[in-house]
Amino acid sequence: MTPHNSAAKGQIAETVLMPGDPLRAKFIAENFLSDVEQFNAVRNMFGYTGTYKGKKVSVMGSGMGCPSIGIYSYELIHMYGVKNLIRVGSCGAFDPKLNLYDIVLAIGASTDSNYAAQYNLPGIYSATASWELLSKAKTIADENNIPTVVGNVVTSDVFYGDDPESWKHWAKMGCMAAEMETYALYCNASRGGVNALTILTVSDSIVHKTETTAEQREKGFKDMMKIALELA
Repeated sequence: MTPHNSAAKGQIAETVLMPGDPLRAKFIAENFLSDVEQFNAVRNMFGYTGTYKGKKVSVMGSGMGCPSIGIYSYELIHMYGVKNLIRVGSCGAFDPKLNLYDIVLAIGASTDSNYAAQYNLPGIYSATASWELLSKAKTIADENNIPTVVGNVVTSDVFYGDDPESWKHWAKMGCMAAEMETYALYCNASRGGVNALTILTVSDSIVHKTETTAEQREKGFKDMMKIALELA
C-alpha cells in the first residue's frame, strides 16, 4: 500500500488506463471490463482491474494537473510495477481543424509547468510518448476506422488563466490542444523506463467556442477508450 493507493501487490495489471476523472475510470470498468475488482478508493480516486478480451488490464483515475498524475503514475511505476500507462483524457482544441469528439494522439507535450525541474537537467526537457504505444495506437485506430490526429499538446498548470489570449502563442508553434497532465506522465515514464501515451478527446474548442457537458466527458468518449483498451 501507499498513502494514495490501497492495492496489494499483484492487484494492478502491467497496463493501466488513466482518465483524469475517477468516475470515467468507473464507467470504463463497468462497461468494458469483465471480472472487475476494485483495488482503490482512497480519496475517491477509484481504481479497478478486470479483463478485456482475455487480457488483464487496470483503470485508475489520475486527478487533475501534473502534481496529481505525478503522484499516481509514480506509485504505479515504482511501487506496483506498471509497464504501460495510457492517459485517456479530454482537451481543449487550439487547432481550427479539430472539432468536438475528435481524437488526438499526443506525440509530445510542451508545458508551462516546472515539473521537470526536479531532474536538475542542464536545459529544457522535451516530454514525448512511447513510440511503441503511439505507433500501435495509430494502427489500431486506422484498422477500426476511427479518425485520429497525431500532434503536440500543451500541458498547463493553469485552467483559468489571467491572459485569455495566451493560447495563441502555443497555437503559433503548432500545438494542437491544451490539457493538464501529459507532461508529468511522460516525464515519470521516461525516468522510470516504462511506456506512456496520452489519448485525448476534444471536449471543447477555444477556436469554435463549443464544449461538451460533464456527463458527456464522463461517458461519451468511447472511441478513445476502445483504442486504449486494445493496447493492453
